[in-house]
Amino acid sequence: MTQLVPNRLLMNFEITLPYRKTPPAIDGQLSGWSDKERLPDLSQLDGHEAFAPVWACWNEGGLYIATKVTGKRLSPSCDPKVYWKSDNLRLCIDTRDARRNKRATRFCHQFFLMPTGGGKEGQNAVGGSAKIHRAREDAPRYSSEKGENRLLIASSVQRDQYTLEAKIPADCLSGFDPIEHPRIGLFYILEDRELGQQYLTVGDELNWHVDPSTWATAVLAR
Repeated sequence: MTQLVPNRLLMNFEITLPYRKTPPAIDGQLSGWSDKERLPDLSQLDGHEAFAPVWACWNEGGLYIATKVTGKRLSPSCDPKVYWKSDNLRLCIDTRDARRNKRATRFCHQFFLMPTGGGKEGQNAVGGSAKIHRAREDAPRYSSEKGENRLLIASSVQRDQYTLEAKIPADCLSGFDPIEHPRIGLFYILEDRELGQQYLTVGDELNWHVDPSTWATAVLAR
């Protein structure tokens, strides 16, 4: 029988995001990450299993995220002009965690991160921020390739896998204030043309890209 309502839609998730005084190096090697920073696999609640681990942590300098995608037969296909059709990791953050808001505010951000597609030859990791549809007010936009407040992103692409790491600087997060607002909205979706989609709470059919109330809550713990 087809499940009409995903179990994850019926729950409000609260995740602890660990503090790292010395953050992981953003070099595509994943050497600075541990199981302590690994996000939980909530997809098991709907009878699925994640195909890639995702790690995240924070400090006063911003938020850090990483993933490792294995079991690939094709090289990543990435184009920042059509990031939503590419192999990518998208990260959504609401620095006010307004869980009752059905539409995004200026404190809500969407970032896309890709293992390739950047640089003159398109072989470098690349990322940027994107508009959230139907937002009441748009957050500022940033890129990994230009501007003073740029995203830091790195990858390592091999024959059957790739790793991806990024730092979202605090300056790129409107309203980021861990002392006054230690609870933030958090969502990610990992899209791969071979392996499909992996997401934290709900998928496209339930409008995560429009509705911040579908995201999880992350507590910026020390």
